[in-house]
Amino acid sequence: MEKYKAVVFDMDGLLLDSEQIALDYFVDACRQFNFEPDINVYLKCIGTNSVATRDILTEGYGQAFPYEEIREVWSENYQQALKNSPVPLKPGAKDLLDHFERTGLKIGLATSTKYETAVHKLNKVGVRHYFEKIIGGDQVEKSKPDPEIYLRIIKYLGEEPGCCLALEDSDNGVLSALRAGMQVIQIPDLKEPSDEIRKLGHAILPSLSEVLKFLGAV
Repeated sequence: MEKYKAVVFDMDGLLLDSEQIALDYFVDACRQFNFEPDINVYLKCIGTNSVATRDILTEGYGQAFPYEEIREVWSENYQQALKNSPVPLKPGAKDLLDHFERTGLKIGLATSTKYETAVHKLNKVGVRHYFEKIIGGDQVEKSKPDPEIYLRIIKYLGEEPGCCLALEDSDNGVLSALRAGMQVIQIPDLKEPSDEIRKLGHAILPSLSEVLKFLGAV
């Protein structure tokens, strides 16, 4: 733990148990247009922003895929769900945030979700105050797996990349953080790490509840 000066969280699928909810609303929206989606194509979008998601889905499902119509229904229903009830925190998330705050680590959040949506989600579950800096996917030009979002938040936090720990669930997020020069712990959610990602040698844990034990903090 002593070697880290800052920790940066991903949000959806890592801190918040939201990826399955998003997937369910995507499938429902597709079926409204009589389209049965290949879930493997959708899973490639995890960890990317809305622009990259559009490109992945359009390429994966073909030009006949009614992306804009489905996106509108998908987004409207998902946003309405967020208004009605908070997305639950992942097990161990609150304890981890409390520990990092007590030990004086700088805490940031780098999410592919739009900034305003991210802040709303965090406020709904009462954890917004933990984060010194939040960067959303609409605030960068290049989506994960590009390192831009992590390089920006590291610069804001004023620490060297090697002294910063990233917590990620997706392969795209892991690549983004590693390319920024950070240490990474991956806690997979809907999709297990690919063989190529496993070969990178970073830590892969089953849940956030295992992070402090892994770091030797408990």
